[in-house]
Amino acid sequence: MRIGFAVPVSGPWATPENMRRLATRAEGLGFHELWTFQRLLYPVGHPMGPTYSSVHDPVVTLAHLSGLTSTIRLGVAVMNTFVQPVPLAKQLASLQNLSGGRLDAGLGLGWLREEYEAAGVGFERRGARGEEFVELLRKCWTEDVVEHSGEFYRVSASHLDPKPVPPPPLLLGGAAEPALRRAGRLADGWISSSREDLTKIQEKIYVVKAAAEAAGRDPESMRFICRGTTKVRKGERAPLTGDYDQIRQDVSDLEAQGFTDVFHDLNFDPEIVTAPAEEAWRRAEEALEALR
Repeated sequence: MRIGFAVPVSGPWATPENMRRLATRAEGLGFHELWTFQRLLYPVGHPMGPTYSSVHDPVVTLAHLSGLTSTIRLGVAVMNTFVQPVPLAKQLASLQNLSGGRLDAGLGLGWLREEYEAAGVGFERRGARGEEFVELLRKCWTEDVVEHSGEFYRVSASHLDPKPVPPPPLLLGGAAEPALRRAGRLADGWISSSREDLTKIQEKIYVVKAAAEAAGRDPESMRFICRGTTKVRKGERAPLTGDYDQIRQDVSDLEAQGFTDVFHDLNFDPEIVTAPAEEAWRRAEEALEALR
């Protein structure tokens, strides 16, 4: 089991200083991964909550932190496919090479129509778009001459260099059964969402593995990454919510269910994401020490 920690990217605690402090402290404590996520905008009046009200760009954040770290992996969970795949392929290839091959690239379809509208991309048929997105991204990373003519994207015969060395693992999110099957067929791994019911997660891991096997792929080679919406509480109990001993046991239970990676994400704790920056950092540092 590989244990990671999410970077402060949301709300008042997501200061440049806190990002840098958490990244270097996590690496020093032996954490395996740092993770970010994407939220492009927050529609006025939307009820999605404080975690999404102010979020830093995930790729820019990881690029900054890659220069301050040397061994810890750098992940985005997830970028949504309302962005354009060729510019994203170039960005991620540069980040992979500049970081010394430490990038984990997570993709998702997204669920907020307003983000697609703002990006000038159709919200319908997101699944088909996502499949072509993955195909084109991989072409950009591996083929000497990139040429593509599909339903959603077109690239005339071109060189797109430098290539990422090695190409970063491509991970897919999503909770619906078609998304799970897509991850099994196409991706190097699957990332659970922040809203996942972790008491029933084994069923979804099974769907991903079954789809991989049906596609002639080795399901045991895949990574299964749990976004842990971790909340340190006394007297409150749910998976990854409780005291430190209980949370550590939950991580062991997730490993037994088939997860290969868990990262603790305090950005989804309302007590953290709305707290003053220094208070949130104090609590995050305590969690880093306790959960390493």
